[in-house]
Amino acid sequence: MNPSLSSKMRHDLIDVLYTYKDAFSSDNEQIGVIKWHEADITLNIDRPYPPVLRGPAYPASPRAREALKNISKS
Repeated sequence: MNPSLSSKMRHDLIDVLYTYKDAFSSDNEQIGVIKWHEADITLNIDRPYPPVLRGPAYPASPRAREALKNISKS
């Protein structure tokens, strides 16, 4: 774990790791123990964000956007 993380960031990271432990472990191994494979994961929260993150989470067609506008006006 990166030593420059604040204690809150470390706590939040550990929470995520345990919440999604199936993604980071297997039935035979504990969290973080992956034999024969090593991976570096770089998390970047600095701007500018990658293009894939710049768009809306759930893009809507122009027709759907218009319908949503009309609903919100009601």
